[in-house]
Amino acid sequence: VQFVESGGGLVKPGGSLRLSCAASGFTFSSYGMSWYRQAPGKKREWVAGIERTGMSTNYADSVKGRFTISRDNAKNTVYLQMNSLKPEDTAVYYCNRGMVFPFFTSWGQGTQVTVSS
Repeated sequence: VQFVESGGGLVKPGGSLRLSCAASGFTFSSYGMSWYRQAPGKKREWVAGIERTGMSTNYADSVKGRFTISRDNAKNTVYLQMNSLKPEDTAVYYCNRGMVFPFFTSWGQGTQVTVSS
């Protein structure tokens, strides 16, 4: 299994970013997918999940109304549109299989998101 996250960067508070995660090694379209993040000195936390067809999504309270998770099963890719970014969103963002709890113990390299003025 492999996850390749991309799209992170440095953005000012209130800005937007779109993250992508290309997955391989399993039948992507058969499983829910989630985004997670890990801030410096903190445990990795779940951010958002999307079920296999994309029809149902869930979000952590901290990002609800600002982030949108989506997927393209033809491209084996899951996305995270992040709007109205706050400094507390600064973290390395990862994806994994599952709606909330990560299925695989191995992770990609993640993509760094830094929100700072």
